[in-house]
Amino acid sequence: MRVILMLFSALFFHSNVVVAQESVHEFTVSSISGDPVELSSYEGKVLLIVNTASKCGFTKQYKDLVALQKAYADQGVVVIGFPANNFGRQEPGSNQEIHQFCRDTYGVDFPMMEKVSVKGEDQHPLFRYLTQTDNPDFKGNVRWNFEKFVVGKDGKLLRRFRSMTNPNGDKMRKALDEALAQVVE
Repeated sequence: MRVILMLFSALFFHSNVVVAQESVHEFTVSSISGDPVELSSYEGKVLLIVNTASKCGFTKQYKDLVALQKAYADQGVVVIGFPANNFGRQEPGSNQEIHQFCRDTYGVDFPMMEKVSVKGEDQHPLFRYLTQTDNPDFKGNVRWNFEKFVVGKDGKLLRRFRSMTNPNGDKMRKALDEALAQVVE
């Protein structure tokens, strides 16, 4: 009887039930200032989600991300930065320090979220979704800082780009234009 009670308890009280999200819009994250942000508030917008770092060779991409946000904001594109310290400890600062660095050094005015883990056992659920969801490019672990995820107006992952892709280059602009042209039912 004791064994049955232990099994029952393990099954119903200690099991981790995983519910697969079908859209980025199903996630709530925290802004860099700690406020909750429901990604459903971006429904109808195209998102460019980027894992960022302040002390990386790709950090200069902040400049291109700011330019891209300015160029596409009126069309419904929102860049969202997620600082991460997963690669070479290149994002060691606090959320406040990261926010100040991005604002003062690059004029970042697009939404920045709190520092998260983008890979490993402590991977943020949003990045688990983004790295495991089928798309025409590839899936799997984030390999380095400044990987980019294009999310459609319906919250579905459309494209994924590695760090080397210029966020304000032709390849990214084409992907964003295609996402903006997509009709959502």
